[in-house]
Amino acid sequence: MDDEMPVPLGGAAAAARVAPAVARRAVQWWLALHGGDATAAQLSAWRRWRAEDAEHERAWQRIEAVSGQLAGIPLPLASAALAAPAGARRRRAVRLLTALVVVGGSAALLRQAPAWQSWHADASTATGERRTVRLPDGGTLVLNTDSAIKLHYDAGARAVRLLRGEVLLQTAPDAQRRPFFVHTVDGAARALGTRFIVRQHDGFVRVGVLEGAVELRPAAAQGQPRVLQAGEEGSFSRAGAGAAQALDAGAGAWVDGMLVAAHMRLDAFLLELSRHRRGHLGCDPALAHLLVSGVYPLADTDKVLLALTQALPVELHYLTRYWVTVRPRAAKK
Repeated sequence: MDDEMPVPLGGAAAAARVAPAVARRAVQWWLALHGGDATAAQLSAWRRWRAEDAEHERAWQRIEAVSGQLAGIPLPLASAALAAPAGARRRRAVRLLTALVVVGGSAALLRQAPAWQSWHADASTATGERRTVRLPDGGTLVLNTDSAIKLHYDAGARAVRLLRGEVLLQTAPDAQRRPFFVHTVDGAARALGTRFIVRQHDGFVRVGVLEGAVELRPAAAQGQPRVLQAGEEGSFSRAGAGAAQALDAGAGAWVDGMLVAAHMRLDAFLLELSRHRRGHLGCDPALAHLLVSGVYPLADTDKVLLALTQALPVELHYLTRYWVTVRPRAAKK
């Protein structure tokens, strides 16, 4: 039995949630019955399980509905879920299917989950990981922590879809002169022979140009695209693009595993650092205004936190290893 909890998907169906244990059992029955070797005894046990409790039947109806939507779920997910023996790939597939049963979701809801995005992506990174990808045209792409992308190259265009997170791209000349786009939920950025950074935030996208130029194309905006030049950064939502600003000198330092801060508020610094470590990293509101400067290695975020206690009047409070709050330093008695 797979004992992983399902990924949280949320949604309006929360009032009709199925207990995780029941959802897992429904998925396991579905796997057993669709694996091609179910015995008469298993079929009988499955029928008894469905009849034992109304929630069991509700869970089964949901997994049947989900399985009917597999046209919206990539074949590898179904294949991995049915594969034996159990492995990490199977566990992830079971976890995703279980999540749908718990919340009564759909394939469309599944696509919004980070776990789905990682599964569906051509390349992805976990929290604290970075990865370099060679693009089909000879360009390169670097994924920052907790990021995912899909690639689409055809006769008309070269495209990267940023599913989540942040990427740094170095484009390459294209013999077919195809345009190069980075697509996001809020619109697209078109590269004009360039090296640039694209980061998906909640409700907007930030683009920083290291070399060349980039066009910002908000999804619902009218008129000419806004163009950013080297040394500029800007953001856009679906409705439009903001004014260009000077690019932060440390904007691309994460590629080399560093976080650069220049008079950064402590709350903003910790929020940025939290992207590179698992769990919760909080800041006492009384300390939010303190300023942080320096170059910090992302490979050891615990070491960074310890450095803060030496530079600022703060201390670390650990509820668990993965739940840390930066608090005012207690007065010595």
